[in-house]
Amino acid sequence: MKNMIELKNINKTFTSGKNNVVNALKDINLNIKEGSVVVLKGASGSGKSSILSLVSAISKPTSGEVIVDNKRISKLSDKFASEYRLENIGIVFQKYNLIEDISVEQNVILPLIPKNTDTNVVEKKVEQVLDIFEIKHYKDTDVKNLSGGEQQRVAIARAYINDPKIIIADEPTANLDEKLSLDFIRIVKDLKSKNKTIIIATHDPLFFKLDFVDSYIELKDGRII
Repeated sequence: MKNMIELKNINKTFTSGKNNVVNALKDINLNIKEGSVVVLKGASGSGKSSILSLVSAISKPTSGEVIVDNKRISKLSDKFASEYRLENIGIVFQKYNLIEDISVEQNVILPLIPKNTDTNVVEKKVEQVLDIFEIKHYKDTDVKNLSGGEQQRVAIARAYINDPKIIIADEPTANLDEKLSLDFIRIVKDLKSKNKTIIIATHDPLFFKLDFVDSYIELKDGRII
């Protein structure tokens, strides 16, 4: 399998106020194979979310290189970073980031809007994705009327609609009970079977002994330990 993601000599520094410098990531080197599932472990502030932010080109490293599918993304302009995310990345946020006053279908369609996709193609894609994640019967329901687990399935469907190479999940079970967390884990296993490269940042112990996870990366104070 080829490398899908490479982080080379990554450092990420934030400045808060005049003299307060935070070293979020320190000397990170990491290779992630295509079609693999990687779990980032560590306490809050350990650097997990910073790695996700770099891979998705939401932020840039202070130094070092981020290479995704043999393309250097570390220095993309905002415009090209947005296009890169649209084509390559599906993101499942901790709080889902759904628009609550519109329907499930309208939320799932959102990533397709910038691509000016033909209406017939959009309808077909949405039907397929809603079916995959077993939420077709909620198609016309406003998101605010769904449970937490149902909202998460909508968030995953939205992340999947563009058929991204990489799916990123940041603390995806933080707001779910154990049963719904196990439902999410089953979805991840299914996504792996579709050859998606998946990175999950979590401190949920349910993820720590899964037979389909290819590697566990533990971070502490911005370093891989």
